[in-house]
Amino acid sequence: MNNRLKVLRAERNWSQADLAEALGVSRQTVNALETGRYDPSLPLAFRIGKVFGQPIESIFSEEE
Repeated sequence: MNNRLKVLRAERNWSQADLAEALGVSRQTVNALETGRYDPSLPLAFRIGKVFGQPIESIFSEEE
């Protein structure tokens, strides 16, 4: 699954630790999400959408 997390985080000048704190996960989880090594659970995906104020469909997309 592709995602725009790194871009969205950079637009806000947030570190991975900042995003992790906002989501209630570890920095390592944020890193794994950004690099595509981990796909978020549905509840986590919705928390990510809420943090960025965007629908999850605009953040995550299927790999082609």
